[in-house]
Amino acid sequence: MKMRTRNRFATAAVALAFAMSAMAGSALAAPAKAKAPQPAAVKGEIQPKAVDLLKAMSDAIGHAKTLGFDVISTYESPSRYGPPLAYKTMSHVALQRPDKLKVVTTADGPPTEFYYDGKTMMSFAVQENLVAMADAPPTVDQTLEALYKTSGTYFPFADFLVSDPYADMAKSLTLAFYIGQSNVVGGVTTDMVAYESEGVFVQVWIGADDKLPRMARAIFFDDPMRLRHQVEISNWKLDAPMKPEEFTSAKAAGASKIPFEHPSTHQAPAAAHAGSGKPATKPASAAH
Repeated sequence: MKMRTRNRFATAAVALAFAMSAMAGSALAAPAKAKAPQPAAVKGEIQPKAVDLLKAMSDAIGHAKTLGFDVISTYESPSRYGPPLAYKTMSHVALQRPDKLKVVTTADGPPTEFYYDGKTMMSFAVQENLVAMADAPPTVDQTLEALYKTSGTYFPFADFLVSDPYADMAKSLTLAFYIGQSNVVGGVTTDMVAYESEGVFVQVWIGADDKLPRMARAIFFDDPMRLRHQVEISNWKLDAPMKPEEFTSAKAAGASKIPFEHPSTHQAPAAAHAGSGKPATKPASAAH
């Protein structure tokens, strides 16, 4: 995919910040602190063992015809007092390669649903009964990119949805090293790998036996507050049968129609800077 990873996580955080602001009052409305000088991205060695584990993870999820998993996403946003607060969402994901995807987000914030059936993509705001619908490209990879371009919406776990995750990160991989093993995350033994790509430092926990990602944490080098973004992935189901009707929703299709719209349309130039981590003034779309 061509879009930058930095923008992906940042957009998800911005959209979610708006959703959570309705619950947290003005906690997210505090003005941003003056920015510190931006440190340079890390450049260092790329260890073969780390690369092998990243490739194995990519193969494990890229070769599966269907994927099902649950995700708890956590992102930080500065409080009015400075120290960051953590916000969470839970999403249920179903994917069938090459052209079907469903993401249902149910916890902490307004519930949202996204459906892609190979022809149409729908972002459904359940409480508001609003849906944005548009013709979609023929693959999940292309649809995720189209969704980002048309609405600024990006799922923070999208790197695990594309057909070849390692190919994406390898384009600008500047650092990769093996940390060691953990017996804490996901109830299984995992290998921990850290890497840097496109200005994002990521630590990922990969199942030692099945090579599936169990958790990932990301920090953006151009974020002066070094806020952390985390996904915890569980209930993996690979190559399980899925029915076509799972990737569409009559309820969503019957909701009141709104157009997909990118958040930059309503942001002042300074606020539209991608990766700023600032709360949005309007929802990016019905998907978050």
